[in-house]
Amino acid sequence: MRVNGKDVGTASPITLKDLILNSGFREDRVAVELNGKIIPRSEYANVLLKDIDCVEIVGFVGGG
Repeated sequence: MRVNGKDVGTASPITLKDLILNSGFREDRVAVELNGKIIPRSEYANVLLKDIDCVEIVGFVGGG
């Protein structure tokens, strides 16, 4: 699987929600693209990732 431009191996099937949390992000502070498609936050727990998937996780940062 490719996450944010880097190859990542997973030992078992993983949901998108678990990947987000295991990567140190808060699911309420990110936008996720899976294989070129934006995934709604309400679907994160339902999406089971595969080895061939390409995931981009973008975290929101506050500031001024």
